[in-house]
Amino acid sequence: MTRHEVSVRLTVDGTERELDLDPRVSVLDALRDELGVMSVKKGCDHGQCGACTVIVDGRRILSCLALAASYDGAEVTTAAGLGTIEHLGPMQQAFADRDALQCGYCTPGQVCSAVAMLEEVRAGMPSHMSPDVADTSVDLTDAEVRERMSGNLCRCGAYVNIVAAIQDVAREGGAA
Repeated sequence: MTRHEVSVRLTVDGTERELDLDPRVSVLDALRDELGVMSVKKGCDHGQCGACTVIVDGRRILSCLALAASYDGAEVTTAAGLGTIEHLGPMQQAFADRDALQCGYCTPGQVCSAVAMLEEVRAGMPSHMSPDVADTSVDLTDAEVRERMSGNLCRCGAYVNIVAAIQDVAREGGAA
């Protein structure tokens, strides 16, 4: 470690990793460039598309906007950590079943965002559509799902199937 680096410990998809990083390195670049985690996608690199969405300590974040040094000790879950090729997680399976992808570039971020979004709903977190932010009950309509997922863009336009996949998982009570 040079004098301009910081030591950062992250648990990524269940594996603890120790990194010496420039303090300006984003979570996205630490995952991709330092750890070789390719399930996280670099889209716009400006926090506008959601392709880089990961789950950190149970909350979804745009990893391109988050400094890795700020997340020392955090647990990071990428789309790869939600299941395996042999045993897809419920959201991954729903996306496959509903054909909720076309080119697939945004899919890892969409899946992570959807998993975390359902946890937010279960926790009673309001959205822009909530008429009363003190009311913790959420009617998870298609419009509500679209609002909560609005930070994740799909250039192919698979939104109808993405919403349907999320609703399938929500009805089944699963998340990951």
